[in-house]
Amino acid sequence: MKKNNQNKKEELIILKKLIVKRSTPLLEFLILNLNDSRNNIKMLLKTKRILVNGTPVTQFDYPLSKEDEIKISKNPVQTNDNKKTPSKKERLPKIEIIYEDEYFIAVNKPQGILSVESDKERLSVYSLLEQYMTSIDKRNRPFIIHRIDKETSGVLVFAKNEKIHTILRLNWNDYVVRREYVAIIDGHMKNSEGTLKNYLKENQNHLVYVSNEGDLAITNYKVKFKSNEYEYLNINIETGRKNQIRVQLNHLGTPIIGDDKYGQPKNPLKRLGLHANKLILKNPLTNEEVTIEAKIPAIFTSLFNK
Repeated sequence: MKKNNQNKKEELIILKKLIVKRSTPLLEFLILNLNDSRNNIKMLLKTKRILVNGTPVTQFDYPLSKEDEIKISKNPVQTNDNKKTPSKKERLPKIEIIYEDEYFIAVNKPQGILSVESDKERLSVYSLLEQYMTSIDKRNRPFIIHRIDKETSGVLVFAKNEKIHTILRLNWNDYVVRREYVAIIDGHMKNSEGTLKNYLKENQNHLVYVSNEGDLAITNYKVKFKSNEYEYLNINIETGRKNQIRVQLNHLGTPIIGDDKYGQPKNPLKRLGLHANKLILKNPLTNEEVTIEAKIPAIFTSLFNK
């Protein structure tokens, strides 16, 4: 019975979601957007019922940025505030910082962890990185500028200040120079290299599919290794549509291995065979190009070394 009660306390029931339209302090935003008294809103903050990008926040003047997601929870959100301060390694048990300067911080996102929290899962790269940054200075925080799928590993970049975050969120495709991935497919491509162009739409179940209308997705590929069953592709994308690589390859009948969302391919690696290995972007404040790379998992080539 004790375990069941603990599980109930962990359930996250969201009463309301709000998206920030412009930069503003948290309390001011809540007063403008919630039909409630100032005192009641302060109590929501004090009792850890306000989440910013999935993390409970109690600070009244916490700085919000455009596109931040605010959630109001029915019950107080469980935290580990009463535990001793963990070491840096304990704070970042699953992520590795691969780049940092005064404008950006980037991690090699592990597969199986969200970029940003969802209603069902609170653990994310964002929450771990925020914990690390605020432990250095309480005024620090990461700003979300893009995401990669939970099942995909690789380069995930955050802005370190609001100004650069706002510019990139509004003009992301203008500043991204190149986005490279490696993928292992179940089957063989008809040509050793080429470009995939499809229009993609999303259905009510949040699954993306190829259509005669929708958003254009452009994916360039080149076969690097092949075996009797699989091929290893080097990929760069010209557009950043949701799940575009997975959907386009599955549409050809050559799904990415381990992809139980699109197709039912073999799963020899016990994970999705997709990794974001390089991102080149232009710093909108300095106009300099920044190249960030995440080492390709060694297990990816294991299928071709036999």
